[in-house]
Amino acid sequence: MPDQAAAATEGPGRLYGGYVFDLGGTVYLGEELLPGAGRLLDRLRQLERRVVFVSNNPTRDPEMYADKLRRLGVEASTAEILNTVVTMTRWLQRNHPDATVFPIAEAPLLRALAEAGIRTSDRAEEIDLVVASYDRGFDYGKLQIAFDAIWYHRRARLAATNLDRFCPFPGGRGEPDAGAIVAAIEACTGATCEVNAGKPDPLMLEAAMELLGLDAGDCVLVGDRLSTDIAMARAAGMPSALVLTGETTTQMLAATPPEARPTWILDRIDRLLPAALWAGPGPAAAD
Repeated sequence: MPDQAAAATEGPGRLYGGYVFDLGGTVYLGEELLPGAGRLLDRLRQLERRVVFVSNNPTRDPEMYADKLRRLGVEASTAEILNTVVTMTRWLQRNHPDATVFPIAEAPLLRALAEAGIRTSDRAEEIDLVVASYDRGFDYGKLQIAFDAIWYHRRARLAATNLDRFCPFPGGRGEPDAGAIVAAIEACTGATCEVNAGKPDPLMLEAAMELLGLDAGDCVLVGDRLSTDIAMARAAGMPSALVLTGETTTQMLAATPPEARPTWILDRIDRLLPAALWAGPGPAAAD
């Protein structure tokens, strides 16, 4: 196994106003907090820093994420959670409040759309927007409705909660994600997905900045994926820290051009704070 610590760099030399955290592979893995995550988040609260948690996973409500974090011993409120259920609903409310939507999605997004008063339908002739999401109930019937709305009736546009090809699981396994459903719709209709409400597109970070009430330069995005977390931060001009506790390996970093690399590379998340800001043992200490 490669020496992940060999790729690590020293973290930020100062405290920032806000911190945007990816969740899986960054704060926790499965049902376990990653080393240093609990003490880091506790310390940020003590230092009165603003925190937002972001995720591309639309199969959970924000309440489910907040409950999980609290169960793992991390202080979190529902208002601090931004996943693609939130960002897609927010985009529809602000840009297409009167549209009729066909959501290819699971219960959390369906509930959010209903609560927001967004009209949904599976009648192809009245659909304005097909919203493709992570849907483990996706079948040929749903694909036919999307095809008819976009190609046959020539009226619907295609949007997505996220474009991840697969969702990784602890242990190396995974399952197809929303990107696979988007690809199926694009392949049969010839349409192109026009909006992505997840990382690395700007909708997610715009929502985070609105919650934090800070400029991008006074925040740090912390994540484990170069293609989503770090790419989104770089596009917004936000400093970024890549943690080597999730998807990214030293081999992947070695093959990454300088323009796609993070500001800092950390072997564990609590190196995000300078040692002088810790009340007690330094960031290398065990949880």
